[in-house]
Formats: sequence, structure tokens, C-alpha cells
Amino acid sequence: MLKQFLKYVLLWLLPLLLSAEHVHWLGDYNRALQIAHQTDKPLLVLVVQKNASLSSKIIKNVFMDQKYVAQINEKMVPVIVTYEGVLSYPVEMYYTTVFPTLFFVDSQRELFLREPLYGESITKEAIQKFYEVL
Repeated sequence: MLKQFLKYVLLWLLPLLLSAEHVHWLGDYNRALQIAHQTDKPLLVLVVQKNASLSSKIIKNVFMDQKYVAQINEKMVPVIVTYEGVLSYPVEMYYTTVFPTLFFVDSQRELFLREPLYGESITKEAIQKFYEVL
């Protein structure tokens, strides 16, 4: 199951890896949490659903070739998880019925830094606004 999940994430993220300016997503929530603890950085958790075209659209339009991408990579630990891979992240903490959903989390206290963004509300403007107050 984990091997299939990692294969799916890799194939899904391959276009991102070829782009010059992209978010450096991790596909393993536990590893991302460990890195966030070690570096004292917040988590950026994107929960997607397999085969959801809106997820791909948002990743392409919001998390590629934007000026805030460098800030995300520098100041946060971004992790992408699939809803269907519930064993790969604490679903009770990041519960959602809308995909994609973006959570901003203080990794040390495991508290949300702000309200999550859901679906179409994940926009360039919303991400930029978050960084203005961070």
C-alpha cells in the first residue's frame, strides 16, 4: 500500500520536479513532521484526493512559478498526502471532506496557525496574504 502510494505521489509530482520554481513537497507525513521538529518550522499540509483535477490545477497554478515558492521552501516543511492514504497522516487532525485542503500547522504544538483553505479558496492571493502575517 505504501509503495503504491509513493509511486502515485512521484508520478503525480513529476511535472513539478521538472519545473524551475516549485514547492519541495514531501510525500511522507511522519518524515515531514520529524524534519519540522528538527528545524522548528511549521508544516504546510496539502490533503488531496486521487484523480481530483482541482488538486492538479491548484498545484500547477498556485504552487509553481510563484514568488512565494522560495519562502515556502525556506520557512515551512511542505507535505502532500492523499485522502485515500489515511495511514500516511493523522486523518483525525486533518479531517476534511473538501479536496484539496491546505492546512498551516505549528509543528511543535500541533496547532493550526490559521483556518485551513478549501478547494477553490486555495489561491495565490490567499497564500500571499498568509505570508504577510507570518
